[in-house]
Amino acid sequence: MSLAESIISNSYSIQAYECNQITINEKVYTESLVLSPDKLIEQWPVNSLSQLETEHLQCIFDMKPDVILLGTGEKQIFPDMHILGHFAQRGFGVEVMNTGALCRTYNILVAEGRHVAAAFILEIN
Repeated sequence: MSLAESIISNSYSIQAYECNQITINEKVYTESLVLSPDKLIEQWPVNSLSQLETEHLQCIFDMKPDVILLGTGEKQIFPDMHILGHFAQRGFGVEVMNTGALCRTYNILVAEGRHVAAAFILEIN
């Protein structure tokens, strides 16, 4: 699905998404990644929600975001309670959603000037 063109100068913006790919600033990504307005971490080593462990979250926490979004693919699936608890222990809330909702929400928050971190789990087929 194509999203409205809204690239903010010097920010990462999502232009389009499909089941297992995302277009960010005109480049297509097919592997899991972590994104903020000013940073892109490619090849985040989480290829399914079942692989998500607490050590995978540190790169997100290091961004010191106001909001953390977690995209779980085509469907919204919540991570295990120990993962959600780790966000809380570190003082961060997390919004879990499907990839499409994550893309739209991310762009809105960036347009509002919010410091958001978005983690995309893109399953490898």
